[in-house]
Amino acid sequence: MTKDKIKEVMDACYQAKRIRDMLPALPGGVTPSHIHYLDTISKLEKTEGKVKVSDISENLGLPRPSVTKTVKDMEKLGFVEKETTETDGRFVYIKTTRTGRDLVDKYVDEYFGNLSEDLGGITDEDADKMIEVVEKFYIVMSNRK
Repeated sequence: MTKDKIKEVMDACYQAKRIRDMLPALPGGVTPSHIHYLDTISKLEKTEGKVKVSDISENLGLPRPSVTKTVKDMEKLGFVEKETTETDGRFVYIKTTRTGRDLVDKYVDEYFGNLSEDLGGITDEDADKMIEVVEKFYIVMSNRK
C-alpha cells in the first residue's frame, strides 16, 4: 500500500469516528462503552447462559482488569448484577438487569434495526471486507507501539 493510500485509510478512520459520534445521545451516566458491554453480555447470556468477566474480556479483546472496572461501574449504575454460586463463591457471574436490557433494546436493537433499512445499499460482503481491513490495521498499529 502506498503512503497516499494509507493517508486515505486514516482519513476514512477519522470519518468513521465522526460517524460513531453521531450515534444517539445516551442518558446521563451511560457511556458508549456501557452499551457495548451490555450488548456483549446480552449475547453471551443467550449463547452461554452464565457470563464471567473472563468471557467478556475474551469476547471484547480487552484486559480483565479494565473489564472488571467497567463491570463494577455498571453494577453501581444498576445495569448488571453479580451472582456467585452457592457451592463455590470464587465463581462470579455477571447478568444484565431489566435496566441494562432496556438500554440494549433501545440503543442497539431498535436503533441499529432502523439504521439497517437506510444502509440497504451496503452488502454484508462490503461490511465484512471493511471489518477485515480495520482489524488488520488495528493489529499493525497495535504492534508499532
